[in-house]
Amino acid sequence: MTCWNLAHQQVLRRVAEDEKQARELLGAKSFKLDESAELVLETDKRARPRTQQERSALLHKLIHFQIANLLLTGVNLEEAKKELIHRYELTTRRVSELARKGELPTLFAKSFATGLDPHTAFLSMDDLEDFQIGMRLSLEGIGAALSSRDGFTVIEELIPGGSADRLHLLKPKDKIIAVAQQGQKPMSVVDADLREVVRMIRGKKGTSVTLTILRHGSTTQTFDVTCVRDEIDIKDAAATITYETRVRGGKSYKVGVVGLASFYGGGGTEGRSSSGDVKNLLLEARSRGVQGIVLDLSRNGGGLLEEAVKVAGLFLRKGAIVATRSSSGRLRVQEDEDPSVSWSGPLLVITTRLSASASEILAGALKDYHRAIIAGGDHSFGKGTVQILSPLPEKVGAMKITAGMYFLPGGQSTQRSGVKADILVPSAFDDDEVGELKSDRSLPPGSIGPFLSDTVNDPEPAGHWTPVDDRTILVLAAKSRERVSKDSDLARGSRPSRRLSCARA
Repeated sequence: MTCWNLAHQQVLRRVAEDEKQARELLGAKSFKLDESAELVLETDKRARPRTQQERSALLHKLIHFQIANLLLTGVNLEEAKKELIHRYELTTRRVSELARKGELPTLFAKSFATGLDPHTAFLSMDDLEDFQIGMRLSLEGIGAALSSRDGFTVIEELIPGGSADRLHLLKPKDKIIAVAQQGQKPMSVVDADLREVVRMIRGKKGTSVTLTILRHGSTTQTFDVTCVRDEIDIKDAAATITYETRVRGGKSYKVGVVGLASFYGGGGTEGRSSSGDVKNLLLEARSRGVQGIVLDLSRNGGGLLEEAVKVAGLFLRKGAIVATRSSSGRLRVQEDEDPSVSWSGPLLVITTRLSASASEILAGALKDYHRAIIAGGDHSFGKGTVQILSPLPEKVGAMKITAGMYFLPGGQSTQRSGVKADILVPSAFDDDEVGELKSDRSLPPGSIGPFLSDTVNDPEPAGHWTPVDDRTILVLAAKSRERVSKDSDLARGSRPSRRLSCARA
């Protein structure tokens, strides 16, 4: 018997024990919510159970905590007990099915990869498909964001322009209870894993899939909807722009705020890219007569490095943007070779501790060249390592392997330290637990000699930009501190919005 089969049997015994304890506790007529129970949610801050008795006591507290959360949603105690028992049943069922589905080797490969460093990973074929969708911002499917709730696959959002949206028959909160391929009988997907349902709904452009929908309202309805799969443009993840007007010293200023959540591309010559989208937005902003641009990278976790280089080139004439050093010591400098400048006016870049990888390269390069002011959290995430994606044979997936380190034009690595802000603006992400420094097995930083280019600024007036000087930063930082001190929300740091984890189909 393989090691993963032995481990799987042990996990299966544990989840079965959890289900049994939940059934016995919640099935007792004398059950009453223990409002005095205290549970430490952070697993690294509570002692690991050493005996079966300690494990049972911990689960007892967890069950009361879960019941309390369900009661807060408005259900009564009996409904909450039934729903929680069903959740434990689903966990046992899904763990037991892992061996039958052949997923144990995948789980062990993922565990092995994550044990090497924070960013090395094994991607299954499903993971690889999701990764490619995120880079291309397109998929072949019906255009719906799905989640899993209590055994049901729920439509959370319809992607504008997708076939599901064009039909005007589906709504958010609809539950998908069965899926039928073209010319085949429907298969129930109640209690099915979300990944399986997504796999059934996605498919080749031009083919059809029929969904059986359960809708709750004034009445409960069950009906079928047939969607023709199409190529879906995931516009909600693309670069955006909004416009703000501010009055200072009696003068009105118009500012364009460009939001960029990732560096995407790779969809071929006709596919969209982050650099192409940002360039178009900058051209639009210029046509509207803006006096300044804010580039919001506050939640940008990275993406394609070549796209980050191209976006940097929209604000610089041409020159070196980033260097990568491989594990063998080989150094390679990547340059923006496009001499055109899409925006030569004032530029502010917003970062937080969520800004990572390629977004740190962009922010760091603009800072090293004194092209932009960096505002936001004290520093960015601090991911300065390079990963390469290598497809594996037999279509089993791919390995994302850490193979080197990034360096900014000034010669410093962003590893662990990130990019420091010129102007500090408190946020909910200013948490010492957020960042590469707190990641297990993170690699140490390094440095190389500077490789700054003297060709980044255009001597011609049309593309020339004014370098940011230290005095300007000091003046703006002082004004910002004064404003923050008078704003109670900023002083506390605004709370981030929470979004349910979804999969697109």
